[in-house]
Amino acid sequence: MFALPRNVWILTASLSLFMSLSVFVIFLGGIIGQTLAPSDSLSTLPVALLVVGTASGIIPVNKVMSIFGRRKTFLGVCIYTLAIIALAITALQIQSFYLFCIATFLFGITTATMNQFRFAAIESVDQNLSATATSAVLIGGLVSAFLGPEVATLGKDLFDTTFVGSFALLSGCFIIAFGLLWFYQQTDITTEVQHSDTRPLLTIIKQPVFIVATSSAAVGYVVMSYLMTATPMSMHVIDGFSLEQTKFVIQSHVIAMFLPSLFTPIIVAFFGLRKMMLTGVLLYFVCVGIALSGHALDNYWIALILLGLGWNFLFIGGTSLLPQSYNENEKYTVQSANDFLIFSLQAIAALSAGWFVFNYGWEVVLLSVVPLLALQLVILLWWLKSK
Repeated sequence: MFALPRNVWILTASLSLFMSLSVFVIFLGGIIGQTLAPSDSLSTLPVALLVVGTASGIIPVNKVMSIFGRRKTFLGVCIYTLAIIALAITALQIQSFYLFCIATFLFGITTATMNQFRFAAIESVDQNLSATATSAVLIGGLVSAFLGPEVATLGKDLFDTTFVGSFALLSGCFIIAFGLLWFYQQTDITTEVQHSDTRPLLTIIKQPVFIVATSSAAVGYVVMSYLMTATPMSMHVIDGFSLEQTKFVIQSHVIAMFLPSLFTPIIVAFFGLRKMMLTGVLLYFVCVGIALSGHALDNYWIALILLGLGWNFLFIGGTSLLPQSYNENEKYTVQSANDFLIFSLQAIAALSAGWFVFNYGWEVVLLSVVPLLALQLVILLWWLKSK
C-alpha cells in the first residue's frame, strides 16, 4: 500500500478534507435547522438538501470532468466550495433558514465531486492495484469522522453568531485541499474498445443482478441516512444529550462506516458478496433492536456503530455486484443511473427523518425502517436460492 503513487495519497488526504464537509453538515445541519426553521419538522431539511444536491450534481460534475479533466474540476470545486461556505455564513448571520438550505443544497456539487476521487485513484495505478488504491483512499473517510465534528465544535463560539466560526474553520479545509490537489497529475485514460452494442437502459435495469445490486446499495444508504439524520435530533434536541456526546456517537458511526473497507477483500473472500449483503441486513435489524431497547447513551452508540457496519456491507456489496450487470461500454450510463437512484432515495429519507422524529418520536423512526429491511431480506434470500 505504501508503494502507491503520489496521486493516490493526494486524493486520500483531499478526500478526508472534502468528506469532512459531509460529516460537518450531517452533524450540525439538523441542529442549526432546528434553531432557524419555522417548524421543528423542517429541521433536517438542510441535511436532506445536501443529498438532493449531491444527486443533482452527479451528471453535471461528470460532464464538466469530461470537458476540462479531473484536475481542473477538483481545483475549481475547491474555490466554488469556499464561495458556498461564505453563503452559509451569511445565512447564519442574518438568521435565514431558507438561505442556509440553499447553501447546503449547493454543497451537493462538492460531495458529487468527492465521489469521483476513488475513480481518479484507480486511474492512477495499474489494474492489479485498483482494490489497494480504493482502500487507501477510503482511509480519508476515517479521518473525516474526526475532522468534521471537531471543526464544528471548535469553531462554535469563535464569533458572536453561533457556528459561524465552525464554517470559517471548514473553509480552511478547502484551502488546504486546493493546495494538495494542485500537485495532482491528470491521468489520461484511453477510450475502451466498443466490443458490443450498447443495450437500452431499461433492458439493463430489468436484470436480477442489477435489481439486487442497486436495491442493496439503496436500502443501505436510505436506512443509514434516515437513522443517522434523526440521531442528533433525538439525542441532542429531544433527549438533552450534550453536543460532545452527540459528536462522539456520530464519529463512532462514521468510523464504523469506513473502517471495514480496509478489509473488504478479506471479508468478500470469507463471506462472498451475497452473504456479505445478507449480513448487512441482519446488522441493521440488530441495530434497530438495540436502539428500541432504551434512550441511554450506550443504546445510541452501539446502534449507530451497527448502523455503520450494516451500511458498509450493503453498500460495498451492492457496488461490487453492480459491474456484473453491464458491459464496459455501458458503465457510465449504468453507474450514473445507479448513483442518481441511491442519492435521490437517500434525500427523501433524510428529509423524512426530521418530520418523523419530532411528530412521532424515535421509536416510530426505528420501526418505520423494518418493512424496508424485511423486503431487502426477501430479495437477498431469493437471490441466494437462485444461485
